[in-house]
Amino acid sequence: MGLFVKKPLHSLLAEAEESEKGLKKTLTSWSLVALGIGAIIGAGLFSITGMAAANYAGPAIMISFVVAALGCAFAGLCYAEFASMIPVAGSAYTYSYATMGEFIAWIIGWDLVLEYAVGAATVASSWSGYLSKLFATFGVSLPQYLMMTPFDTAADGTHGLLNLPAVFIVVLMSLVLIKGTSESALVNTIIVVLKVGIVLTFIFVGFKYVRPENLQPLIPENQGEFGKFGWSGIIRAAAVVFFAYIGFDAVSTAAQETKNPKKAMPIGIMGSLLICTALYIVFAYVMVGVAHYTEFGQGSSSDHLAPVATAIDHMGIADASGKIQPAYPWLNNTIIIAILLGYASVILVMLLGQSRVFYSMSSDGLLPKFFSVVHSKYRTPARSNLFFMVFVSLFAAFVPGRVVGEMTSIGTLFAFILVCIGVIILRKSNPDAPRAFKTPLVPLVPVLGVIVCFGMMAFLPFDTWIRLIVWMLIGMDVYLFFGLKHSILNKGKHDSRSYRTVSNTGIVMAVILAIVACAHHFTSNVPDTGLFYFSLGFGLLHLVLFLTNRSKKAQTV
Repeated sequence: MGLFVKKPLHSLLAEAEESEKGLKKTLTSWSLVALGIGAIIGAGLFSITGMAAANYAGPAIMISFVVAALGCAFAGLCYAEFASMIPVAGSAYTYSYATMGEFIAWIIGWDLVLEYAVGAATVASSWSGYLSKLFATFGVSLPQYLMMTPFDTAADGTHGLLNLPAVFIVVLMSLVLIKGTSESALVNTIIVVLKVGIVLTFIFVGFKYVRPENLQPLIPENQGEFGKFGWSGIIRAAAVVFFAYIGFDAVSTAAQETKNPKKAMPIGIMGSLLICTALYIVFAYVMVGVAHYTEFGQGSSSDHLAPVATAIDHMGIADASGKIQPAYPWLNNTIIIAILLGYASVILVMLLGQSRVFYSMSSDGLLPKFFSVVHSKYRTPARSNLFFMVFVSLFAAFVPGRVVGEMTSIGTLFAFILVCIGVIILRKSNPDAPRAFKTPLVPLVPVLGVIVCFGMMAFLPFDTWIRLIVWMLIGMDVYLFFGLKHSILNKGKHDSRSYRTVSNTGIVMAVILAIVACAHHFTSNVPDTGLFYFSLGFGLLHLVLFLTNRSKKAQTV
């Protein structure tokens, strides 16, 4: 018993065998490559790529994609070992509970909830931007103040109220999940073909409209601010566009249906990453080649999250007045409609994964049983779906797309780091456990994964770190005052040492929050005073809370 009690591997494997009756090992290496490509190419590429180029990297966004892919490759190899060792269709939360214990599982699970929540909100914000573009082509102008968050301002000075279309798509997809409607294999195949088709069409059509002057200089000179162009901007952009690679770990969850996971897993993960990275680089080349990177930072916030539409508007010949007349106006509408349909699918999957992680944590007693109650008719975790329908809707309605996109990236990078560390721990604590695939060059590959992923995290803006730490502190609150007392595996009998460990972790996080808040406030050209005082107050409150709890538990020893 204790914070690091693990779920028995044999019971998980027994559950996997029982739940997989009738399933055949039919997937080959190339099947996994196709699965990976379909999972990776998604909202990140079509939404935040232009913003990252405009704000951080310029034309060097192509290099940023290579850096991000490197971190994914190291983490992907570690995921493959987990998947072959615990061949169940689960997440890093399940893997870590079985291998590293309850406390680490809680941290990863809570982080995954953040990743899926803000990821869905980011996609919803971008969906809203493309919807606005689509309506504009038909001469319909949607009210700008209902397309932006209160923190956004349009080019004409209009202030946002809430992002209503983003709320609409989140609510719609949540209701679909509650009813239990699932995507068929045919629909999944169509969506994969659709996504790849969009990328290839954009590349082939746009290639001849690339203007060399738009690519000069390849690496814009740093503007005197860390992360604002130059090499620091390339790394920061890599951390931001890392969102475009989210989904590659879906390959690892198919281990139980793969004919030869030892051979197929690395080919599936690395092959899909390699192909997608090549497509991403060429896609970015065309995007910043047909339109100057500064164009992607102009207009309203909805324009910022629809860079493909902006680029297509620049695929044409300039008239006498210098204004570019799009050569393929029909292409814009066709691609936008395809992107909207693809985005709806991405939001559905993210909300699905999010609710299932919450459901699993609730089933383990770490969250209230309310979230693991299954609907009597639809047999879905409807209460969990409803909770996240509201939660994600609030994010999408009131938090700018840039902020939620960066929060998704930092949450995912953090999860990848823990997975890489987990492989090293596994080799020490469970060296004889059967593994269909072993991560090569351990501990070198996991260590490189940690270094590259943490390096990208370090280059994200300080305010993104502040929001991550605040979220994790909230998680410490929930685990300290609920999870420890209701853990099914521990039977609610954690000792005082467990409480002290959690309190000490919370104390360290509170101190780090204060340090990061000060660094952000005193190094920023435009200090966010409200965020600064909130962070200090939030950190101080938790410092007192955890110190008090620690002293109380110490007296009970």
